[in-house]
Amino acid sequence: MQYIYQQVLQRLLEHLSQAQKASLQLLVQRLIVAAGGVERIKGLRLMFVLDTRQPSVQALACLRAAQLSIAARSSATFQLRIATAWQAGMSTTARENIESTFSRLFMHDDPRIDLLVLDAGQLLPYDSRRAPSTDQQQAERQEWLLYGHLAGGAPLLANFASHGYLHMAELARQTLRWKGGVDAIISADPLPDRKRYLAWSRRSLRNAELLGVRPIHSCAMSLLERMSELRSRYLSLLLGQEQAAVQLPESDTDYRPALRFIAIDDLVSDRDSPQAERLSRFLGYRFDEQAYSCARSGGANPLLLAHLQGLRAEFVDDTRYRDGIELYLQQARVLNHWQPGVLEQQRAQANDFALQAYGLSEAQLVCQLFGPFLRRGLKLETFLRRCHPDMLVAVPYLHKALRGQPAPEPVVQWLVDISGLPLVILQELYGREPLTGRPADCLLASLQVRGADLRHLQVRATNSTLHRGEQVGNP
Repeated sequence: MQYIYQQVLQRLLEHLSQAQKASLQLLVQRLIVAAGGVERIKGLRLMFVLDTRQPSVQALACLRAAQLSIAARSSATFQLRIATAWQAGMSTTARENIESTFSRLFMHDDPRIDLLVLDAGQLLPYDSRRAPSTDQQQAERQEWLLYGHLAGGAPLLANFASHGYLHMAELARQTLRWKGGVDAIISADPLPDRKRYLAWSRRSLRNAELLGVRPIHSCAMSLLERMSELRSRYLSLLLGQEQAAVQLPESDTDYRPALRFIAIDDLVSDRDSPQAERLSRFLGYRFDEQAYSCARSGGANPLLLAHLQGLRAEFVDDTRYRDGIELYLQQARVLNHWQPGVLEQQRAQANDFALQAYGLSEAQLVCQLFGPFLRRGLKLETFLRRCHPDMLVAVPYLHKALRGQPAPEPVVQWLVDISGLPLVILQELYGREPLTGRPADCLLASLQVRGADLRHLQVRATNSTLHRGEQVGNP
């Protein structure tokens, strides 16, 4: 096996850019110092969170080069634990990029490597042959639909951003605690991104009254523990389970030594070099045509986001599907990506993805954009008149079913089929308001105003409502 690892290292070195090669020794030295000397490097346990972005994949390749370089010079090297994004909403290309990276870096059978994913709240070993479970798919589907109904026309990209960041925080928290924990977290995110994430986390936790005794900037574990509480609060509020603000008890993380944090962005980032693409080709990394320029959509699929914008234009704003797509592409700063000749093909592709990832039809996507069940069915008749005029005669029975009163079974089944949600959740939505900044909705509303780069979303007007415009820019 040692010979194979030497071959992997040699090939890696051949594909690193000049800047990355020059920085490799500095990276090795930084890690040895963190271990307390080369004689203690075997006991150093590091964690790296891998998302689907190209810079993240390249940073992992540099870490692997450092790990194998140390092993080539001494009898041992550090342990690397990799927390991997793996969700139903990820595109096929994103999943293939992750698997290709692990395979090219020969990580699957290396005992010094742990590959982990979070599935339905449970930490599992990574296995590319195992798709996200039915429970994970249903959890993502329900979150998607509930937020869509409650957002009242607000940008769904914001939910993707909050969902992605909260999911990754929970993944990191569980990975840190797995089998005795780790000694340090490795981050390749640029300093401005780290500062923005920390500021967003602090603000969100303050809004939810979840700040603990130890300042979150003093320890990564303390931050992730609080973000886990935030995620639980967020999901509870989506389900209408309002929780009273409580004083958090002091956790054991408030007394442990601060978990070390090692930034390596200054040593692995080489985005502007023409040679940077060589490493991506070696790793088998392919550009995700469904991702456009949205580098941090997390588990989101921007193809589906563009599709929703088109559906909103066609059905809610009563304009054209093409108008919604063009507006999305302008905001995403992507020019001529959806050519007129392939618009219907892209629409079909987006519908196929929604069906495969979430089990949702186009009719169910349109239903969530209207949010027809809120405010005791205030928009129900408008929704029916626009999309299902044959159901107008059943309006009284629909209201009865939503109020929990006896109603014909076909009417109940139609509600479930058209919404994609169980009747009990529809009845709960019937008595709720859109996110309007009520105290109980403070957390949801504060998460709603941030885009994928954690910046505030701009405000714009549409034919149907006044809401925040989508922001898809890179962080």
